[in-house]
Amino acid sequence: MTKLRDIGVAMVGTGFMSVVHIEALRRIGVSTRGILGSTPEKSSGAAERHNLPIAYSDFAAVLADPAVHSVHLAVPNRLHLPMAKAAILAGKHVLCEKPLTMRSDESAELVTLARQHPHLATGVNYNVRYYALCHEARARVQAGELGRIFHITGSVSQDWLLYATDYNWRTLAEEGGELRALSDIGSHWFDLIHFITGLEPEALFADFTTVHPLRHRPKGEVETFTNKLQQEGETEAVPISTDDYGSVLLRLKGGARASMWVSQVSPGRKYCIRFEIAGQNKTLYWNSEECEKMWIGSRDSANQLLIRDPSLLHPSAQSVSDYPGGHNEGYPDSFKMCFRDFYQYIANGDFSAPKTYPTFEDGHRDIVLCEAMVQSFNEGGWVAIPALP
Repeated sequence: MTKLRDIGVAMVGTGFMSVVHIEALRRIGVSTRGILGSTPEKSSGAAERHNLPIAYSDFAAVLADPAVHSVHLAVPNRLHLPMAKAAILAGKHVLCEKPLTMRSDESAELVTLARQHPHLATGVNYNVRYYALCHEARARVQAGELGRIFHITGSVSQDWLLYATDYNWRTLAEEGGELRALSDIGSHWFDLIHFITGLEPEALFADFTTVHPLRHRPKGEVETFTNKLQQEGETEAVPISTDDYGSVLLRLKGGARASMWVSQVSPGRKYCIRFEIAGQNKTLYWNSEECEKMWIGSRDSANQLLIRDPSLLHPSAQSVSDYPGGHNEGYPDSFKMCFRDFYQYIANGDFSAPKTYPTFEDGHRDIVLCEAMVQSFNEGGWVAIPALP
């Protein structure tokens, strides 16, 4: 069996997410060999900041490095398909940020390519499912504690694009895709609900809006969450068509219903993911701002508040909880757990085993959902969701 420390990773992208990835990889003992930015200067600057041995000159150099076994992609969405495809064909494992691609034909192509290379692990960074209490919710649903699920509600909210002077490449359809809030952060919610319940959506009704049809872009790009957005400087007005807010009604196979909303213009909400799953016996409620707590509701007995403590959790939730109760685990730990799952699968060496990490198939599901949302909005009605292969 391969040891984690023997696996070499190349980080592609130098923005906010690369910082999170590199830190999480170090925590699990996987070596980040080098980093690639959009320019040689960005590569060398990031390599120095993160104390990495190599600043790659281009993506070809990443793929040519025999010490690189896996590639992490944290780049604009339009680059996911060509880079993931090239990495797989070069014999590298791939862990890609979400959304997986710009369109479903692209994500379907990657799913097909991944299946043609079964000796490679191909994952999507749906880190939110790796909060311990999300695993606990899944275990309780699978054990039948909730009974038949009646309905699911939830949301994802932020304020980092609240002002028209807030700008990032994600706001541009040509960089990130036709949808933004529903795709970029909403995809976490859709993946999480599918992970917990296993329920497949069969139809949806979507509505969304662009609060700021014009945003003011600084001359020169800005990184996510850097607060450079409000600084004085020369700007240019840029037309925006991607969604700042969206809401979706869903019909799930088996009769359950779901509703969710997403906003990147909610003052005071920095990053809050919520779900409430109501079944015939119990309700589960969780939100990421208080990620150490899960509320368990009952009709005929006292409600409960479960505080994350490995000694009280299902074994599957214990596996993604390293610290004892009262020693909080949060956002950075969810990346650590996601990457540990991905690389432990690689280290085990049995690529015929069921995949425990989020796969390209999971990424494809969310792209199909997003395209159905766009169709629903354009047509003003319910849209059937195509069956996934």
